[in-house]
Amino acid sequence: MSTQPIHVDLPHKLGKTEARRRIADNIHKLTSFFPGGGSVSHQWQGDRLDLDIAAMGQAVTARIDVEEAVLRVHVALPGLLGMMAKPIEAALRSKGSELLLEDRSK
Repeated sequence: MSTQPIHVDLPHKLGKTEARRRIADNIHKLTSFFPGGGSVSHQWQGDRLDLDIAAMGQAVTARIDVEEAVLRVHVALPGLLGMMAKPIEAALRSKGSELLLEDRSK
């Protein structure tokens, strides 16, 4: 099955530790990027977050590499979800930092 890759860099000024904390607090909101929502499972590997997302009956794999000043988001959209690549990429670019890095500690 072919996949449509999306790669988005999201700059931030939080440093790795704070960016990781905020992402961990906001993972549950990631399904809002996919039509019909879905479910997310995740696992940290150092400063890389591996994600498995179930959306629209499809399995989506994603990775977020947390760096000192940027989040590197990589998503592989399978099958029919590949047709949604442009709007999903646009949503990540416009709302990704806000969604992933919102400070929920206050």
